[in-house]
Amino acid sequence: MKIILTLFVLLLSVTMISQENEITTKLYETYKKYKEPTLEKRRIKHRDLQPLIAKLKSDPKYTVQKVGESIEGRGLSLISVGTGKVNVFLWSQMHGDEPTATQAIFDIINFINSKDFVEEKAAILKNATLHFLPMLNPDGAEVYTRRNRLGIDLNRDALRLQSPESRTLKRVRDSLQADFGFNLHDQSTYYNAERTEKPATISYLAPAYNYEKEINTVRADAMRVIVYMNNIIQKYAKGQVGRYNDDFEPRAFGDNIQKWGTSTILIESGGYLNDTEKQEIRKLNYVSILSAIYTIANGEYKKISIEEYEKIPQNDRKLFDLKIKGITYKLLGNDYKIDIGINQIEIDNKSHTEFYNIGYVKDLGDLSTYYGYQTIEATGYTLVEGKIYPNILKTEKSLKKLDIYKLLQLGYTYVKVKQLPNRKETNLPINIVTTSFKVPTLDIKEGINPTFLLQKNGEITHAVINGNLIDLKTKENKSNFKNGLILK
Repeated sequence: MKIILTLFVLLLSVTMISQENEITTKLYETYKKYKEPTLEKRRIKHRDLQPLIAKLKSDPKYTVQKVGESIEGRGLSLISVGTGKVNVFLWSQMHGDEPTATQAIFDIINFINSKDFVEEKAAILKNATLHFLPMLNPDGAEVYTRRNRLGIDLNRDALRLQSPESRTLKRVRDSLQADFGFNLHDQSTYYNAERTEKPATISYLAPAYNYEKEINTVRADAMRVIVYMNNIIQKYAKGQVGRYNDDFEPRAFGDNIQKWGTSTILIESGGYLNDTEKQEIRKLNYVSILSAIYTIANGEYKKISIEEYEKIPQNDRKLFDLKIKGITYKLLGNDYKIDIGINQIEIDNKSHTEFYNIGYVKDLGDLSTYYGYQTIEATGYTLVEGKIYPNILKTEKSLKKLDIYKLLQLGYTYVKVKQLPNRKETNLPINIVTTSFKVPTLDIKEGINPTFLLQKNGEITHAVINGNLIDLKTKENKSNFKNGLILK
C-alpha cells in the first residue's frame, strides 16, 4: 500500500511539473499577444504608465490605490488583483534607469486581462492576490538616473526611510504582510556568469537577513522559487543566469523585507546579445515571473530542493562590448602584443528619451580572463592610426554619397564637413569633424575613444569607429554598429 501511495505521489508530482513546463512554453510562444506596445523603449516615463493604470480603475477585478507620492509629486500606484490568501508583492524601478521589469509588469497585466489561459489564471487568482507597485522612483525615471530626486539610492534607505518613496514601500509591504516579494531591477550588461563568456542575462538573489546568512523557512522559500525560475530561463538563455553575492547589507530593502518575513526574490535584468532595449530580457522576465507566480499559487515550489540554489553560478563582471585579442601595437619604435577591451557609454538627449553611444577603452594588456559580446582574434593584425579624408565636404548629406567602406579601407576614419549638424552623433560608420580638426596621436590608454584600423599583410581589413568593429570585407556592421561621432 505504501509503495502504491508513493508511486501515486510521484506520478502526481511529475504530472504537475509536466503541466508547468507546458504552461511556460506556451507563455513564451504566445508572448507577442500580451506585450504592451506603448512601452517599447527603456526610457519610459511616469506619464507613459498613467493611461494603462487608468484603464484598470474601471475593471472590477482590480483595486487601484494611490499609495504615495515621489518628492516631485508623482503618484505611486498599487495595483491589486486576485482573491487568494497568498499575497505576492512585486515592485519595480526603485532605480529610475532600471525599467525592464516595469514593462514586464504591464505585459503580465495584459495576460491577466486576456481571454486565454483560463484555468491557469483562475488557479492563480483564486489562490493568490497579486500586488504591483510599478516605477517606485518616477523622478529618477524622468531623467533616466539611478537615484531619486533627493539624490539617494532608495535601495539603501530601508532603515532611515529618509525619502517618501522608501516610506511608501515599507508601508505597503507592512500593510500587505506579503508572503512573497519580487524586488525587480536591472544590472550592468557587463556581468557574466562566473568563469564563462555568457552574459548574466538574468541574475537572482535570495537576500540574507543577517550577517550569518542563515536560512530560515522564509529565505528557503525564496531560494526554491529562484531554482524554479532558473530552470525556466535555462530553456531560452542557456548558461546566462548568475547569482548575486549574498553578503548581508543592513540598509537594503531586499535584505530587510526578507527579515520582516516576506520571502524576497531579487531579479536583475542584465545583458543579451544585440538586445539594446532589453526586449528579449523583458520577455524572459514576463515568462519566468508569471511561471513563478503560478508555482507559488499552486504550492508546487515547496517540493523543490534548495541545494540547487547554490549551483547557480555567481555573478562576475568580466564582459566587454568588444574584445580585441592579441593585436600588435607599435609604440616608440617597438612592437607589443596586447588585448584591448572596449565598452560603450550611453549619453542621453536633453529630454532623456533617446541616447547615443561613446566608446572608450575600458582596459588593455592581458585580458585572457575576460570575455566580449563580440571578440576578434587579432593575432597577426597590427593596430593602425586613422587619417582624415583630404577633401572637405559641404554637408553630412554629401558624405552619404561616398562609399564610406572604401574610405575606411583606404585608411580614412575622419571626414571634414563645413556645415556640421547640430548633433553629436551620426549613423554613418565614420567620424565627422570640423575643418580645423587634427587627428590625435594614437596612444592606447584607458578612457580614450577607440577609433583606429586593423591591418593584416599590408591590407586594412577592419575599422574600429567610436568603439564599433566593422568588417570591411563583409561589411557586417549592422548587428553591432551603434554610431559614429560628430567632433566639433
